[in-house]
This record gives sequence, C-alpha cells and structure tokens, in this order.
Amino acid sequence: MTQSLDSFKSKTTLQVGDKTYTYFSIPEAEKNGLEGVSKLPYSLKVVLENLLRFEDGRTVKAEDIKAVAKWLVERKSSHEIAYRPARVLMQDFTGVPAVVDLAAMRDAAVKLGGDPKKVNPLVPVDLVIDHSVMVDYFGTQDAFKKNVEMEYERNGERYEFLRWGQSAFDNFRAVPPGTGICHQVNLEYLAQTVWTKDEDGETVAYPDTLVGTDSHTTMINALAVLGWGVGGIEAEAAMLGQPISMLIPEVIGFKMTGKLNEGITATDLVLRVVEMLRAKGVVGKFVEFYGEGLDHLSLEDEATIANMAPEYGATCGFFPVDRDTLNYLEATGRDKDRVALVEAYSKAQGMFRSGTEEPVFTDTLELDISTVVPAVSGPKRPQDRINLSDAAAGFAKTMEDEFQKAGELSKRVAVEGKSFDIGNGDVVIAAITSCTNTSNPSVLIGAGLVARNALAKGLKVKPWVKTSLAPGSQVVTDYLNKAGVQDDLDALGFSLAGYGCTTCIGNSGPLDPAISEAINANDLIACSVLSGNRNFEGRVNPDVRANYLASPPLVVAYAIAGNLNINVAEDSLGDDQDGNPVYLKDIWPSTAEIAALIRSSINEGMFRERYGDVFKGDEHWQAIKVEGGMTYKWPTSSTYVANPPYFEDMTMEPKPLEDIEGAAVMGLFLDSITTDHISPAGNIKAESPAGEYLAEHQVARKDFNSYGARRGNHNVMMRGTFANIRIKNQMVPGVEGGVTTKDGEKKWIYDACMEYQEAGTPLVIFAGKEYGSGSSRDWAAKGTKLLGVRAVITESFERIHRSNLVGMGVIPLVFKEGESWQSHGITGQERVTIKGIADIKPRCMMDVEVTYADGTTKVIECLCRVDTEDELEYIKAGGILHYVLRNLVNS
Repeated sequence: MTQSLDSFKSKTTLQVGDKTYTYFSIPEAEKNGLEGVSKLPYSLKVVLENLLRFEDGRTVKAEDIKAVAKWLVERKSSHEIAYRPARVLMQDFTGVPAVVDLAAMRDAAVKLGGDPKKVNPLVPVDLVIDHSVMVDYFGTQDAFKKNVEMEYERNGERYEFLRWGQSAFDNFRAVPPGTGICHQVNLEYLAQTVWTKDEDGETVAYPDTLVGTDSHTTMINALAVLGWGVGGIEAEAAMLGQPISMLIPEVIGFKMTGKLNEGITATDLVLRVVEMLRAKGVVGKFVEFYGEGLDHLSLEDEATIANMAPEYGATCGFFPVDRDTLNYLEATGRDKDRVALVEAYSKAQGMFRSGTEEPVFTDTLELDISTVVPAVSGPKRPQDRINLSDAAAGFAKTMEDEFQKAGELSKRVAVEGKSFDIGNGDVVIAAITSCTNTSNPSVLIGAGLVARNALAKGLKVKPWVKTSLAPGSQVVTDYLNKAGVQDDLDALGFSLAGYGCTTCIGNSGPLDPAISEAINANDLIACSVLSGNRNFEGRVNPDVRANYLASPPLVVAYAIAGNLNINVAEDSLGDDQDGNPVYLKDIWPSTAEIAALIRSSINEGMFRERYGDVFKGDEHWQAIKVEGGMTYKWPTSSTYVANPPYFEDMTMEPKPLEDIEGAAVMGLFLDSITTDHISPAGNIKAESPAGEYLAEHQVARKDFNSYGARRGNHNVMMRGTFANIRIKNQMVPGVEGGVTTKDGEKKWIYDACMEYQEAGTPLVIFAGKEYGSGSSRDWAAKGTKLLGVRAVITESFERIHRSNLVGMGVIPLVFKEGESWQSHGITGQERVTIKGIADIKPRCMMDVEVTYADGTTKVIECLCRVDTEDELEYIKAGGILHYVLRNLVNS
C-alpha cells in the first residue's frame, strides 16, 4: 500500500493526539499538479485518494489520477480506472455461493498444478448470516426462539460449510445468525469511516471503502463510507486482489433544503427521493447529498436514504463526514481515538462538510423536504410512490388496470374454519422488517407509540393479518424494551420474529393454510404492507400479489385497518371502547414525543455490550462441528452445497472466442425484469423443476426452504433460473412463470435449455429497458450462463447485472435508441447469429443477424456493453473467476 509512485507528492503525515498516521493528501496533490480537485464532490475525493495511494504505474497510472482532475471540466468522463475497496461485506444468501466458488477454485488450483493456499481473501471479508431466518412463527413470545430453531434445522449444511470457511480462509470472519442485518451491523459496528493498516513500520490512514454482495451495501454511505453492491462474482475478484474496473462516474448532486414537517417520517422522505431520482435517471451514477436540509436529518435518516440507492438506480447515495457522523460513531460505542482520527483526517483532506460548500457536480436536483407528505409505494415497484391520502384510490386503480378486476373491490369470501371472511385488498402480511427502516430509532419507536396509543383506544389488528417484527440488530430490542413500547407491539402481534432480513427478501413464511386456500381458490388480490425496500412481483409471498412499502408506524396502522381499500389518512381505523371512530391522527405520536423517548432509551453501552463478542454466536452456532482442511470435503448427498461446474475441463490457456452461430431464442421479456424475476430468492414451488429435483432427492416439501438458502447448490439454482412465479415470457403470452416454447411446445425454461444444450444449440435472450434491476444477485448471471445463454440483448441494463453477465462470460448487447425486439418483429421463433466476437472491443458495435421463421434475414446493429479492457479480458478468459484463477496459479 505504501509503495505508491506518488507522482503528485501527496504522501505526508497527520498527528492526532499522540499518534502519527501516514496518509495521501488531496490538498498536497492539488498543490503539485492536480489543480482544482478541492472542488470535487466528496465521493470523488474518496476515489481520488484511492488512486493516489495505489499508483503503481501499471494498474493505476499518473494519467488515471489526472483524469479525475479533468473530470471537473466536462463533469463526466469516459476514462477507465482501477479502484480497490478496503474490504468486502457479504450476507449469507450471496456469501455462501461466493465461498462455494472460493472452495471450488481451491480444488481447481490443485487440478491445474497450483497451490490452493493462494486462493485466499487478500482484503478483510465480513459475512453476516442474516437472510436465512423465516417467519414461520409470529405473534407470540416464543416466536423468535422457534424461528431460530427452525433456521438451524433448515440450514445446518450451509452453516457447517460457513464454519469451515471461517477456519479455512484468512481474512474471513462470519457474524453468526441472530445478530442482525449485514447493513445495520456494518453501520453500527463494522464500519470505521477512516480505516487504518500497519505496514512497513507505518500506520496508514485512508477512507473506509467497501463493496458488498448485497445491493443495499449502499446504506453505509450515510457514514461517509463509499460502498456499493456488486455481484458475488465481482466481490470474489476484489477479495482475491483484483481491482474493480470502472469508469469515473458522473455525480448527481441532490440538494436538500428545509425541514421535515410534524409527523413526517424518514420513510416518507426516502420514497419521495426514490421517485425523483428514478425520474431523473441515475443508473450507473453516484448521487451525493448536500444542502442545509441535511442539518435537520439524523444520521439514521440519512442511512434510510443511502440504503435505497438501488431503488433509485444509483451506484451509491453519498453523505460526507459532518458533525452528525462523529456523534453517531461516539453514540454507537466506537473507539474514541478512531472518532478523533475521523475528524482530523476528514478535515485535513477537505472531506468534512461544514454546510456551506457546494462542490462541482455533473448535474443537480433539489428538494425542499418540508414539502414531503406521508406516502406508501406500490404495488410492485419502489419508485411508484402514492400519497397516503391517495393510496386507497391507487389500489382501486391497480385492481382495474393491473388485475382487470374493476368492480370487485368489495368481493369477500368465507375462510374455512374461521370466524371471519377475507376479500380483495385485505392486508394479510404486515411486517416491520428490513435494513431500510430498522436502522432508524425514530420510526421504530414511532411504531411502538402508535401501538401503545391504538391499544389505549381499544383497537386491535385484524385476525387475517400476519404480523411480524424483525429488527436489524439486537440493540433495537434493547431500546424498544427500555422505551417500554415492545410490550405494546407484542400486544398487537408485532412480537420479535428474528434478527435479519425476513419479509423483504421473501422469507415471510407461509400464510395460514385456510387463508391461503381462500385467496387462491377465489383469485383474490391479497396485499402486504412492509417497512422494506423491495416489493417486486412474487417476492414477498406467493399468495400476495400487491405489496406496499411504508414506514413502520404505517405498517401498524394498516394492520389495524386490515385493507388497502380503507383510506387510512382520513377514514376511521376502527371504534374505541365507547363506539367512537378512531382516526390515524388520534394515535400518531408527535415528533417531540419520539425524540424524547429516543434520548432516554438509547446509550452507547447497548452497542458495546451487543457487539462485544459478536463473532462468538449462540449455543447453536458454537455446537456446529467443523470438518475439512485447506480444501472442502464436498458432501455428495447435500442439496445445499455442491461443487459447481464452472471449472470443469478448464485449461491454463483459454479457448479462442468464436461467433455465436444459429442461436435459439429462450425468452422475450418486457421492461423492468428484475434479478428477482431471473433468480428468485423466495419459496420453491413443488410444481417446478427445482421442486421436482428436491423431491427426487427425498427432501420433504416442508424442508424445501428458499432459493436464497440453496444458492450453494447449482443443481437447484439452474432449475430456479427464470422460475419466478410472476415472470412473463412473451413467447408464451398470457402465461406467468418460468416457461418458454420449443418446437411449438410449451416447456419449463430449464427443460428446454437442457434440450438445447444436448443438441449443441446456443441461446440468446431479448428484453426491454432496465433489464436486471434490483438486488445484486450473482445467480441471475450464473444461472443464465449455465442454462447455455451466450448473449442478452436489451434496450438497457441495470448496472450490477450487466457487470455480472460479463463476469460469467455472457455478452450484453443493447439496441440502438428507439429500437427494440418488438420494433424488429421478433417473436421468439427466430435463429440469431452474432458476428465479430473474435474481434470484440470495449463498447464496439456488433452485428446481430436475425433469421425469421419465413427464412428472411435482418442485420441489427447493437452496442456491445463490454465496457472496459478489464471486462474484455474476462470475456476472453471465459469469466472473471477463470481469469483470476489462472493468474493465481501462474503467480
């Protein structure tokens, strides 16, 4: 690290108390040739420091550093740089397959005659097991205990594997189940804002930076830690010492003015921000927040906004270091010397926000946050914000437009064995969950106070509502108990269900069988209301077709109202003990009341105690036996963990690239196909290729678990690719689910792809805009590759998925502006030849030759979205893992 060529003489020292730190100074670099860089956005200053520190004349050259200064002229750049994050963060859904790949690479290294010890993380890696807990039990005092027991029962094989990884790999730590959501654990404990490393007798200080295998890694930008989500594929390369190749990004400045009005939550604010930035178009760009409005937001409010960067499409949503940053680090029990270093370092670097600066941005937009009003977002996209007062009318319109059920709003049916009926619009899931909101005490204590006030009025939750509370850290339980509101939440059914990402990832657990039967037998549009960040089709629960994001207090209100047809902003939620109507305003707490309870209920001792021995785990974790040494002993009977086929028949020299000849079309898709559509995380249906595979391997239906939990087994995940129950392949119009046509016959996509592979026929996919939006899900790319897809041709890609496709050796292509598969009359019966692959260059134009069913042909010119020279190397190598492995074996 300290071997930088230092062309701009930026290396210097910083004295903080009695400690001396070496660092690479941006002000010094400005004096020595990088004119004007003090005016850069704060987020780009972090990137600039990274280049100064790693300048080696090969991966980082002086001209790369100069390009950041030149960015100030054009305010954008096409210059490619090599960026090295300080660390990697994983959650278990995406982390397990990453560790599986590392284990497979060790096996492959042995076969290639290399040393398996070389396959080892070179930067610190933290994996937080947070995505495996499901809400099987709810609404009772023992729900948490029972859900934890069920989690270990389901995931024993995965957890044994992770315990092996914890002992087998250097620089790898696992935070055990039941601790919290990775992003909140990162915010409250792992992140340091300024990182240090002892090297060659010096202590080097530098900005804390990371990439994570979850798209909501972006939450940490609230703590001025530059981080974003990447696929597991990219994360593995970063772990193994490969720089992340990226273009110097555009940076959109989002100016905030004013102050939130009484009763408005951070959730209401972030839904407005998501709506604005989606409309602006910020995919692949940094967003940086500034303006005096930040002075009126807590750091937890800013974390709420930073968290949802994937929902507004940005690479990250960055907040600079300011006084709130230092206060938060102190309040969460960080070391006092570290807090002093953060202040001194950020001020020395010109990275400390005092409130008056306005950096140079590519473009800006502005929001007076006093104009924000209560809102929800749905029924299936986070950006589809609806004013709370319009939510009931919005649902009625959804019933008409989306579900073609105009006039059925009042339809209700009996539920067998129950004393109630259910109908369209009924809220069957009300979940306080997810990293977005459970990191923020204001909305959680607010929810507790809504519960307390509702109970005082005699209100109850409707009997068809499945309620749950899944905080992002154990500290939440401490302060809810100290505030006295956990008892009130318990009384309404919002008992602790687990610490982790539950409903938001699709781990909502099953509905009551009688309710599920009534919904499906009568084709009802059941709803969920959750305090999450994701509400995509088919994600929350297979029985629920309309999903709404809302603040935790509104989740409680909707659980009481029980139906989306009720205008909770204005209609009565129910009657009090005297028969008088009770309105939302009657139970909504004041901002001052929430703030007072926060002050009296939260202290740094809670954080120190909860995180004091965070890697130890409970008795379940400690009881897991660790087997295996340098390489893993793959259990042959496991349906959770298997040695993937990526490195079969791999040789030290990659095969030459060849054109794609006579490819069949596997799928035609419209806009906004998410990684959830491509590789679902939730329930595995018995009537699906994955369900049939598990049944054949003697797995009982109740033990199917979820796709997310089985990402360590390619046999399940290949069968689950394009298996979302709501995906619509336009080759099979009017049908939902993972099907396609082959020779005029409707088939499961997996089955058809295997037949094509058997015949040696390559495959392509056509899609619309924003293909691959949503979570940073590497299996969306891995599954695509293993099904035999060689190229994906779209109107546009979401950032992470495009990168992941390249990482798996799949070529992403984009139609010219105004063109689409529809405009070219493609029906799925065509054969496709893509020429020029042997001579592929970054962002070159390529000819896609389409032969139609009647024998006519057309050549469509498309942009190849292999964006950089490094990405080109990955394509030539057959994928990023092959590229890295060959380098390691050769080193």
